[in-house]
Amino acid sequence: MLKEFRDFIAKGNVMDMAVGIIIGAAFTAIVTSLVDDLINPIIGLFLGGVDFSGMGFRIGEGENAGVFAYGNFITALINFLIVAWVVFVLVKMVNRVKNAAMPPKPKVEAPAGPTQEELLMEIRDALRARG
Repeated sequence: MLKEFRDFIAKGNVMDMAVGIIIGAAFTAIVTSLVDDLINPIIGLFLGGVDFSGMGFRIGEGENAGVFAYGNFITALINFLIVAWVVFVLVKMVNRVKNAAMPPKPKVEAPAGPTQEELLMEIRDALRARG
């Protein structure tokens, strides 16, 4: 079982996935800053200076009262939409580059079969050989 695990870890797909996760984590920090520092203030400007991060209300009273922070959810939703859009655009660009780099496959035509006359001549010759 240890050998199987080692072979699994050594596969290129696992290493590619690890690199993707690391890059994704760094990319998340960039997108979070983009949303928090650039997009939310612009949206807040159109909504009359509303800051999403502070939006919410307390549920209950006292020190142990919960906070229903729907503003943080709105920020997370904006983050998700931006990340999803960027990933979509990146995948689309990579596919376009991949398709442009690959030469078109030549069409392989099926070999032409014998014509009807050739088949009839073969049958005639076979009948002559038998008889």
